[in-house]
Amino acid sequence: GSTDGTLALAREVCGDDPRCVAFSSGANRGIGGALKAGVASSTQPWVTFLPCDGQIPEGELDVLLEAAHRDPVDVVFSVYRDRDDGLLRKVLSAGVRGMILAAHGVRMRSDGPYLFRRELFRPRELAPDTFFLNFEFPIRMLRRGVRHATVTIECVPRQRGVSKSARFKVVWRVAKELVALRARL
Repeated sequence: GSTDGTLALAREVCGDDPRCVAFSSGANRGIGGALKAGVASSTQPWVTFLPCDGQIPEGELDVLLEAAHRDPVDVVFSVYRDRDDGLLRKVLSAGVRGMILAAHGVRMRSDGPYLFRRELFRPRELAPDTFFLNFEFPIRMLRRGVRHATVTIECVPRQRGVSKSARFKVVWRVAKELVALRARL
C-alpha cells in the first residue's frame, strides 16, 4: 500500500527470482498487515522479511537459512552484532524485553528479521496489523515452546528513513498491546 515507489523497487530487486514476492495489497495496512499479506502470498516452506531501511545486508539472510538447515528448528531469530542506535533505543528495547518477560514469561532475544516455517504463521490468530506483530508472533512461538535458534547478523547504518520505534509513545503502545495479548491468550 505504500505510495513512495516501494513496489516498483521491490519488483526490480526481485527480478525473476521465484523465492521473492513483490505485490501491493492496495491500502497501506501497516507493517503487520504487510507481513500477513506477504506470508499469505508465499509458497515456500520458509518465510522471512527484510525491513526496507537497508540496515540488513541481504546476504545476512543466508545466516538464518544456514541455522534452519543445520538445527532441527522451526523459527530462527536474529540479534545484531554491532548496532549503535544510541542509549535511548537500548534503554527502550530493554524495557520492552522486560515487559515481555513480565507479561508472557518468555525471554525474547530478537532484534532483526526472523525466519520461520510458513505453516506456523496463522493470520487469524494474529490480531495486529501494526508494528506489534513483530512482537506477537515471536511471543506466541516462544510460549508454545517451538524449536528455535538465535543467530547473530550484521547491521549497518540505516540507508533510508528514520526509526519510528525508539519513542516513549511507541513503547507505551507496545505495553498496552502486550497486556491485550495476554488477555487474548
